[in-house]
Amino acid sequence: MKTQSTFNLSVSVNGKPWSGEVPIEETLLEFLRNRLQLIGTKRSCESEVCGACTVLVDNRAVSACNYLAFEANGKSVLTIEGVAQGEQLDPLQEAFIRNIGAQCGYCTPGQIMAAKALLMENPTPSREQIAEWLNGNICRCGAYGAIAQSILEAAQESQAKRERP
Repeated sequence: MKTQSTFNLSVSVNGKPWSGEVPIEETLLEFLRNRLQLIGTKRSCESEVCGACTVLVDNRAVSACNYLAFEANGKSVLTIEGVAQGEQLDPLQEAFIRNIGAQCGYCTPGQIMAAKALLMENPTPSREQIAEWLNGNICRCGAYGAIAQSILEAAQESQAKRERP
């Protein structure tokens, strides 16, 4: 019996289609960083513990370090590089800058992607809901207060935009 060693992948990454052959064991993190040169998604624990590799697949947060690239077949992947709209930063990115939610910055892409997934699911989270949602995203600098404040402000800004006539 012959086993399959490659897969013909078709995926949308940050709104751009990509098709090609990938090794069956290639992780989404390796695919993004090595093939597409999208290096904003970070490699760290490689065991779904730290959250540095968080990306969105069909608007759901996943750990790219343990998600195989072929699992994204036919799906939409959003990385930190695709969050801003051209030169316009996402409200989450602006709030992180304003509140110094990024200190060393290593965890920041994963924090922002996890927060983006949270705000898609719950546009008005409480501080407690934010803390629970981000319990899989570790910040070694301890910027949790600034990160939570940034998410609250981004949520408030988005709510204000929705309520404008």
